[in-house]
Amino acid sequence: MIIEGIIKDHNNCVEKTITVNKDLIIQLADKVYNCLINGNKILLFGNGGSAADAQHISAEFVGRFLKERKALPAIALTTDSSAITAIANDYGYDQVFKRQVDALAVKGDIAIGITTSGNSKNVILGLESAKKNGCLTVVFSGGDGGLLKKSCDINIIAQSSVTARIQEVHILIGHILCAMVDELV
Repeated sequence: MIIEGIIKDHNNCVEKTITVNKDLIIQLADKVYNCLINGNKILLFGNGGSAADAQHISAEFVGRFLKERKALPAIALTTDSSAITAIANDYGYDQVFKRQVDALAVKGDIAIGITTSGNSKNVILGLESAKKNGCLTVVFSGGDGGLLKKSCDINIIAQSSVTARIQEVHILIGHILCAMVDELV
């Protein structure tokens, strides 16, 4: 049946992804915590469903996740429609994250690009710019990790080639990250 097949595929993807990436997730949580306590911020971005995931994770940091705590600085670069449309109109869609990173990222920040393929040109350019600005670069991707696999500091790759499963795991990893940081702050 369809429901059981999707659930089985989801559970397999979660189990494989967490097994492969557990140490990286722990490392990333520690780096996010240190970034935030040092007065820096998290920048998140992606396209489509990944844009929604960037917004969701950012909101969990700024609001609260599991417990009351101070607001933590995180910005989803997918939420300013005026900036996105102006940049896309004037420079091309490939530049929408790069231009925002150029304006907002400083040394010590963390940039998290979310892309199911690891090949989204605007995410690649945004992360390249973040690295040039002295940010730790992180990608949440899927499949084989795509082009970003070789250029980011931390690569968390969902163990699936199915877009829906990759997206489900990305938000789960975002929630795990928020929970781990909540325990530290």
